Amino acid sequence: MEAPPDNDVLWARSLHFTYDDGSPALGGVSLGVREGEIVAVSGPRGSGKTTLLRCLSGLLPVRRGEVWFNSTPVHTMGALTRERLRRDRFGWIDPAPLLVPELNAWENTALPLMLRGTSRRRAKNAALEWLERLDVGELSRRHPRELRQAERQRVAIARALAPAPTVLFADEPTAPLHRADRAQVLRTLTTAARTHGITVVLATHDAETAALADRTVALLDGRRVTTVHLPPVTESEGRAACSLSV
Repeated sequence: MEAPPDNDVLWARSLHFTYDDGSPALGGVSLGVREGEIVAVSGPRGSGKTTLLRCLSGLLPVRRGEVWFNSTPVHTMGALTRERLRRDRFGWIDPAPLLVPELNAWENTALPLMLRGTSRRRAKNAALEWLERLDVGELSRRHPRELRQAERQRVAIARALAPAPTVLFADEPTAPLHRADRAQVLRTLTTAARTHGITVVLATHDAETAALADRTVALLDGRRVTTVHLPPVTESEGRAACSLSV
């Protein structure tokens, strides 16, 4: 088993994944991500972007291939070890904001910190700071049901950033936002990542979002390809057909 390069915080080789119904999702994807790098995984819907992020983060156990984090093999870890890794070292942003309905905005944001053992006071201060950065500080005491979809997504992004994870996995993180809000939120996310040395793996089918990354990895039908031309997402959404070239 070949060890990954020393400067790669994430390294994957020949990842294959097939769902239980037999449909293939990844067909031999390999990549390395350097520490502090922002990498966009681009491609149309169904190209394997989300599956790749889930395999890299340990959410999905790899069926074939290898995944390494800081020279530690994730693909040989058991379920509990992968869960601790995600809790302590990784952050995750879903396309839809998945918040705990019983907790208010700052409590949702502080939750990952408190799960790591941070005191409630310190966790609350960090949560409030990130909510302010994402322009929802005044909503810190409101519960998810009292927030608009875009506001809930900003809280979800603050929650992912507050613990300063080593790696942040962002799966279409601005999908619920209006076009006017996307650029500002993405700038906050990428600036925070660079300032805190957070490595980001960002899945997107939007060319404008991919352009903010240091590098783009293009997927098509579960395989890496040379180029995927992605049009900007329109307000009506923008899940427009993509022009592809291998």
